[in-house]
Amino acid sequence: MSEAAIVADGLTKQFGNGRGCRDVTIAVEAGEAFGFLGPNGAGKSTFVKMMVGLVMPTSGKGTLLGQPIGSLPSKRLIGYLPELYRYQEWLTGEEVVRLHARLCGVDRQAADRRVPRLLEDVGIGLRGRDRVKHYSKGMQQRLGLACALVGDPPIVFLDEPSSALDPIGRMEVRRLLERLKAQGKTVFLNSHLLEDVEAVCDRIALMNDGRILRHGRVADVLQQRLRWRFKVGGFSDAALGWLREESGLPVGIPPDAGSDRDGAVWLEADLANEEQAGWLNALIVEQGLTLYEAGPRSERLESWFANAVAGLNHRGERE
Repeated sequence: MSEAAIVADGLTKQFGNGRGCRDVTIAVEAGEAFGFLGPNGAGKSTFVKMMVGLVMPTSGKGTLLGQPIGSLPSKRLIGYLPELYRYQEWLTGEEVVRLHARLCGVDRQAADRRVPRLLEDVGIGLRGRDRVKHYSKGMQQRLGLACALVGDPPIVFLDEPSSALDPIGRMEVRRLLERLKAQGKTVFLNSHLLEDVEAVCDRIALMNDGRILRHGRVADVLQQRLRWRFKVGGFSDAALGWLREESGLPVGIPPDAGSDRDGAVWLEADLANEEQAGWLNALIVEQGLTLYEAGPRSERLESWFANAVAGLNHRGERE
C-alpha cells in the first residue's frame, strides 16, 4: 500500500450556528483521485478548508504526507482551487499565474517553462495575454486551476473545478485531472458534477449534515445493485402480472423506456445475481413472449447519491 497522502482523524469544526463537520475520519492514498460528495450545506467546503489550513479544527487532527495540517510544511505540499475565487482584474492571466508561481517559490526559469504550458493545459492559451477583467467566469475558473498547479504540488484540492464551465470545458478539465493522476498526484475533488467524479475518481465519500455517511470504491458503489433490462415483444399487462407472481421478482416497466415502433416493450428488474436474470429469461420465453434483448444496466453515481440521501435531513444553502 502506498503512503497515505491525506489523513483526517476525527476532524471536527463546530460553528456557532450549528454548521461545520463532525468526527470526519478518512484516508486518501498517494496518487489516488478521491471524490467528496454531499448536498449543499453538508460541510464539504469546511472540511477542505481545514485540510488546507484556512480553518482551524475544533478537535481532531489531520496530516498531508505526514505533515500536520495548517503547518507551513503541509501548505508547501498542496495546490488549492477554492469554490469562490477572485483574481486581480488589472493583471493579465499570465501575470496572475506568475504571481502565484513566485508565492510558491518557483524560480524564474522554471516559471518561464511552466506557465505557458499550464495556460495551454487549462484552455486559456493566448488569452493569457488578456486582462482578467475581460475573462468570463469560466475563464477565471480555468485561471484558478493554473494557479493551483503552478507550484507542481503533489496534492491538489479542487473545490467545484468545473462548476462554471460548459460541456467542452468540463471535458477538458476531466482530461487534465486524468493527466494529474497519471503523473502520480493526489487529487481531492469536491464536486456536484457526479459524472466527472464517476469518470475520474478511484474512491468516494458521501457527507451529509456534517458527517461521513458512506464511503468506498466507485467501482464497488456502482455494482451494489444489478439492474437488468429485457426487451420483449407480445407484451401485455397480464403477462407482466404473471411474471411478477411466478418469479417473485420486482419486474416493472421503467418510466424512461416507452414502446418501440415494432411494439416491443422494455422491462426492468433489480436482481441479486445473474441466475435470477436467467430465470426471468426462461419465464419470458415460457409465457410466449419474444425476447429481443437482455442485459445489465449499471447504476449511475447520480442514482446512488439520490438513494443514499433520500429521506434524510440535510442543510440547504439558506438554512
